[in-house]
Amino acid sequence: MTEERGAPYVLIFRWMKMVRIPAPDFDLAVTLNCGQVFHWEKDGDGFVGTIGELPFYVEQQGDLLKVGSASGRSVKGHRQDATIRNYFALDHPLEDICASFPRDETITAASDFCRGLRIIRQPQWECLATFICSSMKQVAHIRQISHALRRQFGTRKSLDVNHVYTFPRADRLAAVNEEALRRCGLGYRAKNLLATAQLVGSGAADLEAWAELPDSDLHTTLCDLPGVGAKIANCVMLFAYERTRAFPIDVWIARVLRERYFERKGNPTDKRLREFAADYFGEHGGYAQQYLFHYARMTTKRRKSGKVNA
Repeated sequence: MTEERGAPYVLIFRWMKMVRIPAPDFDLAVTLNCGQVFHWEKDGDGFVGTIGELPFYVEQQGDLLKVGSASGRSVKGHRQDATIRNYFALDHPLEDICASFPRDETITAASDFCRGLRIIRQPQWECLATFICSSMKQVAHIRQISHALRRQFGTRKSLDVNHVYTFPRADRLAAVNEEALRRCGLGYRAKNLLATAQLVGSGAADLEAWAELPDSDLHTTLCDLPGVGAKIANCVMLFAYERTRAFPIDVWIARVLRERYFERKGNPTDKRLREFAADYFGEHGGYAQQYLFHYARMTTKRRKSGKVNA
């Protein structure tokens, strides 16, 4: 949304029916901008985006969320407040989760920096497809791809004068050609997204049924999909299946682990890093990973901009 259009939204959203939801120990902006989800846009004092097929405006005021939608009802007949609570995992015992982390300087600094960040419960297909598109891409580029796919193949939803787009269903993407996906900025990832969309759209890959699989089987099954390796599988397990032990290791996390936990222990292999993370961070390793990831990215940006000492 552009700055020029920001001011009118303040007036327009006054006429939208707003629901107030208690949200203690939660930081909306950090949660939406930490690299786990890529389509929410800043709009005035809040954010606009979709949860599944429904558009929402969400604004934080202290320990409250102000939520507006096109309808008072929400996903599968639930009220919109229930959908928001579920999506942003407001039921996760964040204080207990952080208390379970190892007591070392690195994770303590990261968890303090990221306080209020919660792991979103994302729709399974949307999460899987988005992370297939994320391979070897920076967060800004993933956002561009996500928005391009939504505008080109999703459904436009109205929220007052705002327009947002749903993520295209698997069967919709399965029906397009690879070149059309490439025009959305996917490059070589277009082939993998198309092939996976065809499997999901046909029912050959039943993402909902896979929720019953144990962690190891779910990881293996996800890795059998085109374009899905160990890291993407762990992202999908964490963000779409709520497997909070899953610990995705990308370039940022590998660097943090090697520099902070293996400084005098040589150059560990990727396999050693995975084994260490699973053992060291434990049951809520996915939260630790997301805190370390966001902390590393943000502090690196600040150093480069000269805002903090190197």
